[in-house]
Amino acid sequence: MRPEGTSRFVVFLAALLLAAHLAPTSVGAVTAHQGLMVFTLRSGIADGRMVFLGVGGDIDGKVNPDLVLREGEMAQINLINGEGAEHDIVIDFYGVRSNRVVGKGASATVSFLADKTGSFAYFCAIPGHRESGMLGKVRVEPGKRISPPPIGADITRDPSDVPPPVHRGPKTVRFDLKTIELKGRLDDNTSYQFWTFGGKIPGPFLRARLGDMVEVHLHNDQSSVLAHSIDMHGAIGPGGGAQFTQTNPGEETVVSFKATTPGLFVYHCATPSIANHIANGMYGLLLVEPEGGLPEVDREFYVMQGELYTTKPFGAAGEQEMSYEKLVSERPEYFVFNGAVGALAKEYALRARLGETVRIFFGVGGPNFPSSFHIVGEIFERVRTSFSDLPRKDAQTVSVPPGGAAILEFKARHGGRYALVDHAMSRAERGLEGALIVEGPVNDSLMHQGPASRSSAKREDASR
Repeated sequence: MRPEGTSRFVVFLAALLLAAHLAPTSVGAVTAHQGLMVFTLRSGIADGRMVFLGVGGDIDGKVNPDLVLREGEMAQINLINGEGAEHDIVIDFYGVRSNRVVGKGASATVSFLADKTGSFAYFCAIPGHRESGMLGKVRVEPGKRISPPPIGADITRDPSDVPPPVHRGPKTVRFDLKTIELKGRLDDNTSYQFWTFGGKIPGPFLRARLGDMVEVHLHNDQSSVLAHSIDMHGAIGPGGGAQFTQTNPGEETVVSFKATTPGLFVYHCATPSIANHIANGMYGLLLVEPEGGLPEVDREFYVMQGELYTTKPFGAAGEQEMSYEKLVSERPEYFVFNGAVGALAKEYALRARLGETVRIFFGVGGPNFPSSFHIVGEIFERVRTSFSDLPRKDAQTVSVPPGGAAILEFKARHGGRYALVDHAMSRAERGLEGALIVEGPVNDSLMHQGPASRSSAKREDASR
């Protein structure tokens, strides 16, 4: 018999990949990513009856809530055992039946395509449980879902926002960074008070070369409430510059350092509580290119991973606030690429053409969790975490700690859409997803549906 977690992982990954081909949607009652509508239900007791209780968003706390979908949307239902009795969830019309969840805290996931309109029962099939009250409705309505207007500023850094390579000798370079506190979009129906370098997450990509004298001017916007600073991991000296850059609102500080070591380095705010400032979005990358620079590539991208600790659960609509208690106990509600839920899977997806070489500058702001970075269906041909060693070759997954970074390179050899994930896969269910879209035909010699004898002559554009 397969363990519960096995089918949960397989079903979720299938839903993730199927959702990549659907149009973006958003809705207050659930979490929505690229047409994947995610509902979470917890078993419980209400008015002396066994019931399903909604978790998060507009269904939060509701008994046997209606799960509302639009025709053509992909649905995912997460079932959590809330009180210890054995349960499952069944939707007969769609042929959906979850694994049983046994013991408090156990969970299972099912997914299906809502391809027919109407009202369909969901229920627990354990004998007697449906009759005891574990019965609700899935409502599939015609038409497309209308996206609400944004509820905060766009704080996502475009991953293509990378300055050009450095082709020169050493000199003094100046970087001006402004720290800005602002209400931004965390998810389609959720806002958050972010702290940023330059109003985007991550902060600007800084590019220097070995031997440069780097001069950093830190401006703290006068609208800020708090002091901010910067710790440059690529600098040698106590605090990485933080002791010289504790900057009050409306003020400016300056720190200069010699770029003595080539590499890709994290920078972050180092004003106490440091973890709080980092979690709110204050991190970025500095590249110190080696003498002679990096090999030429066709595309360069800038991606960073972080986590947020909010008072309300993942997916709750409205304005979220920081939970210091969750921060210090390391219980994040959100994991994100470039600051916001699913942003790199939608308008900021990475894009390349067939045959191009791709370089990703990847870092982890954290503050607490490492990343097992992976692109589903790709192999990293070269990986650098420093320039003191030869690059690692042919890596499937790259481990990057909080405050660490890696340079990843590969050639796009097969057209299609590729998911960017942390291979701690449950984090995708908390907002951590992205996409690389390779424009061009598929390469049947690398992969095709059906037996190996199929002709490789048939090709089609998979990026549409």
